[in-house]
Parts: sequence; C-alpha cells; structure tokens
Amino acid sequence: MPIDSKARRRAGLAAVVALALAAPVVTTAAAASRPPGLEALLGYPFETGLVAAPGGGAVAWVEMVRGVRNVWVARAPDFTPRRVTANTADDGQELTQLTFSPDGTMLVWARGGDHDANWPAEGGLAPDPASDPQQPLVTLWSAPVAGGAPVKVAEGDAPAISASGVLAFIRDRQVWTAPLDGKGKAERLFFDRGKDAELSWSPGGDRLAFVSRRDDHAFIGVFSGTDRPLTYLAPSTGRDDSPRWSLDGRKIAFTRRPGEGGPPPSMLQARPEPWSIWVADADGAAAHRAWASPRTIDGSYPEVEGEANLTWAAGDRLVFLAETDNWQHLYSVPAGGGEALLLTPGAFMVEHVARSLDGRSMLFDANTGADANDGERRHLFRVAADRPGPTALTAGESLDWTPVAATQSRLAYVTAGPKAPPSVAVIAMDGSAGRALATGSTPDFPAAGLVTPRPVTFTAADGLVIHGDLFDAAAAPAGAPKPAVIFVHGGPRRQMLLGWHYMDYYTHAYAVNQYLATHGYVVLSVNYRLGIGYGRAFNHAPASGFRGAAEYGDVLAGGRFLQALAGVDPRRIGIWGGSYGGYLTAMALARNSDLFRAGVDLHGVHDWSATLGRELPPPPVGFEKGDRDAAMATAFRSSPVADLSRWTSPVLLIQGDDDRNVAFHETVDLARRLEAQGAPFEELVLPNEIHGFLRYGSWLAADTATVSFLGRRLGADGSGKP
Repeated sequence: MPIDSKARRRAGLAAVVALALAAPVVTTAAAASRPPGLEALLGYPFETGLVAAPGGGAVAWVEMVRGVRNVWVARAPDFTPRRVTANTADDGQELTQLTFSPDGTMLVWARGGDHDANWPAEGGLAPDPASDPQQPLVTLWSAPVAGGAPVKVAEGDAPAISASGVLAFIRDRQVWTAPLDGKGKAERLFFDRGKDAELSWSPGGDRLAFVSRRDDHAFIGVFSGTDRPLTYLAPSTGRDDSPRWSLDGRKIAFTRRPGEGGPPPSMLQARPEPWSIWVADADGAAAHRAWASPRTIDGSYPEVEGEANLTWAAGDRLVFLAETDNWQHLYSVPAGGGEALLLTPGAFMVEHVARSLDGRSMLFDANTGADANDGERRHLFRVAADRPGPTALTAGESLDWTPVAATQSRLAYVTAGPKAPPSVAVIAMDGSAGRALATGSTPDFPAAGLVTPRPVTFTAADGLVIHGDLFDAAAAPAGAPKPAVIFVHGGPRRQMLLGWHYMDYYTHAYAVNQYLATHGYVVLSVNYRLGIGYGRAFNHAPASGFRGAAEYGDVLAGGRFLQALAGVDPRRIGIWGGSYGGYLTAMALARNSDLFRAGVDLHGVHDWSATLGRELPPPPVGFEKGDRDAAMATAFRSSPVADLSRWTSPVLLIQGDDDRNVAFHETVDLARRLEAQGAPFEELVLPNEIHGFLRYGSWLAADTATVSFLGRRLGADGSGKP
C-alpha cells in the first residue's frame, strides 16, 4: 500500500477534527441511550495539585476542564469551593506548585512551564503550545485565601513561604525573593555555587534549607541571613537531597546516596543503589546517620512517587518509604538512629503520602482493600507514626488518592470511579462523613453512558502473570464479532486502574478507551512488567527496555488473549499508546504485523541506542569502558527499528515538536525509515506542543485522529472493511 500523500493526510486530518468539533455534547440523560461523543468524553473535569495549609483550615487545587485551568480554594469549617482565578482560555499554561503561607492566609502558584520534562528546552524556553507571539514565561502569582484578585509576583518557580511571610523561589537555578503582594522588585536572596532546589523554611521562618546540586555530588545548605556564611551540613562525596526540618526547628533530616564515580557500572545488569538517612544540627555542628538501607537490589533508593517521602513525625521519629521487602512501604525510625519499623505490612503499594497536623500519624493511598480487585484501585488509609497497623478510610469501587490534612479531624483527597471523573472531597479521619466539594463545572458530563472495566489476567510466554483492564460495552450481534484494541500505558512506572486516573495524561487515555468501547471495540489495557502495583521485582523486571524488551512479550500475550476472546474478530486487532506505550506500539507493528493490523504511536522511542547516545554522559576518559558497547548493541536489538523489515501494518505517528521527554527526531527518523521501505503511515505533528500535550485542542486533534484512523483501518462498524 503506498504512503498517503501529504495533501491526503492534511485533508483527512481536517475532516476528522471537523467531525469532532461538530459532535454534540451528550447530556447525562441521553448518554444512557446512545454512545457519548469524543468531545463530550474529553470534557471531563480533572482535579490535581491538591494541597492543604500547613496549619490546616484550607485546601487548594487546580481544576482543568477542556483545557481551561483554574485555581480553587475551600476553607473550614464548611469547605465551600471558591474559584481564585478567572481563566477562560485553553492557553496551555500549567498552573502548578500551589503553596500556602504557614498561616494559611496567602496562596502562591506557578503559571507556565513543563514540570514533567526530562530536560529543559534549548535556551530555557518555556512551552508555547498555543503559538502565542508573545514569549511565555514561568511566573509566580499570589492571592489572599479569604478573597481578592490574583497578582503576578515575579518570574520564577518552586515557591516557598516563611512564617514571617518571606517568599523564596527558584530562578535560573538560584534562590530569589520578591514581595508577596507583587509590588516590589525580585532580587537574588543569596549566591550559591551549585544549582539550587528543594527550598524548605524552618518552622520559625528564620532559616532556609536547600539542596545545592554540583554535578557528581550535592550538599544540603542552610541560609541564615545575608550577613552570615552559608552552612553546609556534613558535606561529603555523596548526593544529598530532601531536607526536612524537625518540628522544633533544631535539626534537619535528609537523604544521602553515593556520588557519581567509581568503576563504570554495568548498563545491562541491575545493581544495588544504597542510600541512607542523616540527621544534622541546623547550625552544622554535628551530624549522624540515622538509618542505612541494606545493600541489596530491593534496598535500592525508591524511584517512586515522592521517592523516599521523608517526613519528620511526632516523638522525634522519621517516617520514610522503602522497598526492602519488594513492596513500597512506610517505615519509621528514631531520629537518633535504630532499627526501622515497618508500618504498612502486606502485599500492596503505598503511593501518595502526607502527615497529619499533629504529626502522630501518616495519611496515604494504597492499592489494597477488602475487595479482591483493589490491587487495581487506590483507597485511603491512616497509620500511626510509631506502630504498624493501617486503618482503612475508604473502600468499594471508588478510586481515592492524594490525601492531605485539612483540619485536625478531617482530610481532603481526590476521588473518582469507573464512571465518575476526579473530584475533590473531604472525609473525617475515621472514614465517616465523606462528601464531595462540587465546583459545578461540568453538569452535562455523560457519566451514565460509560463502561465499567473489569480486571482480567493472562500469562506471558515466560510464565509471568499479567494484569489488564477489559472494556466491553455489550455483546456483539450474532455473526458480527467486534474489532479489538490493545492500549499500552507509558512511563513505564505506571498502572492503569479500574476507573479514572490520578494523572491527567492517563485520564485522556481512559476517556479514549471509553469512547472506543462504547463505539464498537473491545479494549484491553495491559499493565505490563515494569509497571507499578505488583511489587518491586515486577517494576524492575530483568532484560526489559533497552536491556532486552522482555515487556513486549506481555503486550503480545495481551494480543493473543484478545484473539481467543469470544465476540472478538481475530483479524481486526489494533494497538495504541503514548510515550513508552508508543514504543511498545511500534514494537508490536515491527515484530507482529500479522497480529496487530494497525497502530497509533504517540511520541514513542524507536531506537534505544540513539536515545542512550543522546542521554548518556560521554564515555569514561579513563581506561575502563565497562559494557557500554554491548549495551548499545542490545539497545538497538530491543528497538522497533531493528525489525523494521517485518513492519507492514499501517501506523499513525503523533508528536509535538517541543517534546522534552522523547526527542522529536524519534518520530522524524521512523517516518523516513517507513517511507523508504514503502510501509503505510500517516502523521500528525503538533507545532510547539510538549510530551504531555498542554492544550485541550491538541488532545482533541490527537484523539480524534486516533479514533478515526482505527475506525478506517479496523472497520469498527462491523463490516470488516477499513
């Protein structure tokens, strides 16, 4: 089949986008009788960035609806939501870093940027996904919590506010300050030779702790005033991070990992990544190691949400997250040192963590509960900081995450379900009296017309059991089996759930999977190895990624599972996914075009060796070279381009050309290779967009192109004709 001409691709894209824009918004009443349209499904509300005032009494979050982002607050005792900003445009400018002043009277946030990027853009440019002729900047804004218009404070990011009302923030990797009311000029607070991050004021507000990153090592610094030298706590050759003040402000706890150096590590074999927790006097007079991880693979530094999640709790104890028993669990250790106490035993994963206001307990969500399928959900729990035994606060089909202490007796969190999109709610510390904080932003969302996915398992060729979520709206008419689609998530450290997701990228994916399921497809979302939720060994599976692509076997097993499923047409199976899911989509088309008849590849990696070549530091200047050459060869063999000669199925390639996570060249290069061998492909390039598209309009274009392409190639109308 010849490659579509550019004119045909442009005309086809224009047609499918116009079709989506013309689709009516389906009301809740009508959704039960006819499938919801794509634009209606993508109009879900998404609540994110939930934070609480340090002393309680108020919470704040960001709501995004059809690309329009606004900051909301709710104050005790009634927690009635109030919108702080009045944005109406899909401008693609993030609202992040919500930060309360310690007294809870002021709220600061950052506007703009790409806070999920792996690397900054050339020249440090902020994203401009709306192609605004005026260059966007990352700026800080503030507003009184009690009410008042927001004001722009300064250009900068990562704000921290002291008890005395001093704002510190990061600009050009240095620490700056500016008046909260936006009426004064920003100035650098102090000079440090490192690249500064992780700002943390002392409880009294007179000292500022920070991380000074210095390439192969990093220090914890303390700023005590412009007339006093900076203090560095127990400086070493290690990489120190996560400074946390004791409740009395006298000490600082932090994590330490070895600095870069030593013999070249193997790129093909996993090795222990030991770490430790240190406690130092804030004046730098003394420091000691309070805990050290075992030097085992499971004892390695946790590469999970919040990483170590280090917290100083009441009773002079430190709470942290580690995976020493193959699961992400909370542990507690005396600040003076001693044995770590496991607080959350069991075969489940602790994810988002917060401390209660009195410091005596920890609040968290985890994939466990009374239901056998809770491993694919999130529920809320509370556990004492000094003894094991979590108490469940939520249960059932809901998905609940990111708890924060709203008052001494209540917490706020985000809740969702199989049909209900995310919303902020409050609940008592004993799990009673829960209620949603409704903003009323999406009264016509077609929740009633959605599908409730069900969990399934299947076995990969090497015997590993793989979990998946199956979407199937209704049985196919007699003699008319359905087409089916595999969805592959990105990350890869992610887990798709039995409902709406806590990450905006995957809420989009969930909405598209719902659309496909309600429009004639069977959809299988595969939680392949390397994902979270099933233990560290699963999350760090050997011979995966550029080391051998073992996880592709799980995707292939999912395809075989669909082929054998009653009501599925085994000749019409497609695949789609983004980022790491784009890589696995390309792998499926390159290795098994006989099974996967079409695919949509959003910003995937296509040549691991090229990716490693861009991201790795230069080869060692000394004699020892390690296994770099062998790793590069393995990386190429683990890539779609290594099997390109077997790629015959059509593919739609989608990417923004300001991607800071996967180089845009990955898509450019693959397109040229497919073109050279006459393999059919279409492309949708979004100028100035980043990896996780910032504009609703971009998602609508990408998702519309996706469902149109799959419909044309797989024949979702039951005819079997593309």
